[in-house]
Amino acid sequence: MNRDFINSICRALPGAELSDPWGGGHDAWKVGGKMFACIGTANDGVSVKTPDIETAQMLIDANVATKAPYFHRSWIRLPFDCAEDELRHRLTASYDLVRASLTKKAQAALPDRR
Repeated sequence: MNRDFINSICRALPGAELSDPWGGGHDAWKVGGKMFACIGTANDGVSVKTPDIETAQMLIDANVATKAPYFHRSWIRLPFDCAEDELRHRLTASYDLVRASLTKKAQAALPDRR
C-alpha cells in the first residue's frame, strides 16, 4: 500500500476532505472539519483514531500498529505494509467514529453513509 492507495479509500468516504494543515506535505483527511486519518511526511504509514486508549494499546501490543507520533494516545499508526483489509477497516472505523462525534446538525449536512 502507499499514499495514493490510502487517499483513494479516504476519498470514497462521504464528506471526506483532504487538507495539509501544517504544510510540508501532510495528507490530513477530515469529516465535518475533524481529522480521522493523517499521512505524514515520512510517507510510510497512516495514523487513525481508535475509540479509546485501551483499543489503541491492544493494537500496539498485537503488533498491528505503533503509537502515532504527535497524536493523542487513542491514535495509532498503521504501516503501509499492513494487511489491506485491516487498513480499510481501521480507516473506515476512524471515519465512522469521528463522524458520529459531530453534532447532529453537522452530521445531517453530510452525504449519507452508504
